[in-house]
Amino acid sequence: MRIGLMIGSDKERSRADRLAGLLHDGKAAESDGFASFWIPQVPGYLDAMTAVALLGQVTDRIEIGTAVVPIQTRHPLIMAQQALTTQVACSGRFTLGIGPSHHWIIADQLGLPYDKPALLVRDYLDVLDAAFAGPGPIAVDNNNFRVHSPVDVTEDFDMGVLVAALGPAMLRIAGERTGGTILWMADERAIGDYVVPRIMDAANAAGRTKTRVVAGVPVALCSSSEVDAAREYASEVLGHADFSPNYVRLLEHGDAEDVGDTMAAGDESAVLARLRSYRDAGVTDLAVRVVPLGQDADARSAARRRTQEFVASLVEELASGA
Repeated sequence: MRIGLMIGSDKERSRADRLAGLLHDGKAAESDGFASFWIPQVPGYLDAMTAVALLGQVTDRIEIGTAVVPIQTRHPLIMAQQALTTQVACSGRFTLGIGPSHHWIIADQLGLPYDKPALLVRDYLDVLDAAFAGPGPIAVDNNNFRVHSPVDVTEDFDMGVLVAALGPAMLRIAGERTGGTILWMADERAIGDYVVPRIMDAANAAGRTKTRVVAGVPVALCSSSEVDAAREYASEVLGHADFSPNYVRLLEHGDAEDVGDTMAAGDESAVLARLRSYRDAGVTDLAVRVVPLGQDADARSAARRRTQEFVASLVEELASGA
């Protein structure tokens, strides 16, 4: 299992410092030995792909990915152009994570239709597949898109695509059509008993290999007496499941009731044991979301660094299967 970091919106930094801070975080992740660095498209916050392109200029080795960009906000050809340009900026280290998002973002915040998301994803991938096949004219006509346009960005790099997949239809699409899925709010039982069998069956039927299951998992290194508070805090700051019916349906396949229940929290042995259980469930890539605990900014900063350093020390062990 490869170990990476996932970041979110950083409200403790001033707006003027957030982009520079994100670039610092990406460079630190690379220095610490993490395999990947994942950036979500948070409503109202920094643009994820712009940030990835900039990170590509200040790092050398680490994979950088979006987790994820909603597809309704960008025409697939424009998404492809931006993704290919970002790939050039990252010298081939960029992975495009996309998804249909949730009704409260697409419909309630943006006023866009949120109808038949699985069909939209299929049609969207038709355009991306054509655009990522190489420079030249593309012609796609399907239920949602009529695209007749050239693409002329790069022929030097392949484009890895992952899809946020929570339901059976989306897992089938992810397995058949892409390099895998990016998960959030999925515990070990949901992953091992539900996600992995469905996506792997679809991938095998399509003749695809090396399918990835990237799991975003909150982590907090803390005392055993702080674990319950850490889980409550994670559910509060990372978004309750009941905001998104898609997450509620995913949780029904596991033992967790909210995001805090998916968390690896406690002392070193407890955190290691939980991360091993995700690996054993079939996770190929762990995207650790550090949840810093503390009464003030200095304490939370120190807690973040302790947790990140500890997880970094596990990279080789978890990758080797120990």
